[in-house]
Amino acid sequence: MKISSPIASILIVGASLMGSAAGQASEPIITASAQSLNWETTPEGVAFASLVGDRFNEAYMAMVKLPGGLVSPPHTKSANMFGVMVSGAMIHEAVGESSNIVLRTGSFYKIPRDVPHVSKCVSNEECVTFLYQDGKFDFLPVAGAASQ
Repeated sequence: MKISSPIASILIVGASLMGSAAGQASEPIITASAQSLNWETTPEGVAFASLVGDRFNEAYMAMVKLPGGLVSPPHTKSANMFGVMVSGAMIHEAVGESSNIVLRTGSFYKIPRDVPHVSKCVSNEECVTFLYQDGKFDFLPVAGAASQ
């Protein structure tokens, strides 16, 4: 396939700009192998491995593990939560609604702030998810709502 001269010029200019921007990076690349993650387990058995940020004070990213079969009590969060499933199978549903959407490896979810919901690890194996929350972590139980 022959690339026309204007397209070739655009590609060359784009590549040089990307190269220049990459060469001017002021922050280092951050990496963490799965084996190097520092897991902290809550009394409920949910484990967090911090990646970026302090989850109790600011927006953060973390890996999260939930034991197989775990069903959270109804609760809300005061920040939006975004997740990508790494392993296991989960269901997130708003209180009063029933969901049959099972999130497996590679699935994405967003739980908007202030939405009462229940999270379920519906697999026998633990559920592992990458989590980003655009504000600090909290877990606010919903009074009078029963687990689904």
